[in-house]
Amino acid sequence: MKAHTKIIAASLTFLLGSALGFAAPAAENWDNHCAKCHGADGKGQTKVGKKLKLKDYTDAAVQAKMTDEEIIKVTTEGVMADGKEKMKAFKDELSADEIKDFVAFIRAFKA
Repeated sequence: MKAHTKIIAASLTFLLGSALGFAAPAAENWDNHCAKCHGADGKGQTKVGKKLKLKDYTDAAVQAKMTDEEIIKVTTEGVMADGKEKMKAFKDELSADEIKDFVAFIRAFKA
């Protein structure tokens, strides 16, 4: 194998490994998956958020009642109520690390 072919092969292997290990930042995932309902600011004052009576994540009292494990569980498994899906599960769309990153992101909304 020629030297330049080895370099190209090594580069492609590195790029593929990097692409597979890519995790989107929490802010990007929030904008893509959560802001429609929870609002860009986490207050839940969107049309859907008001209808579902979503919590205001900027409220310190609301934050105090939520555990990190609950945030991870809800994001991973979604929310069902009265036999209806209120929030979809993101276990198939987001990695475990991306879901864990939501904890710090949501905590940052606290005023």
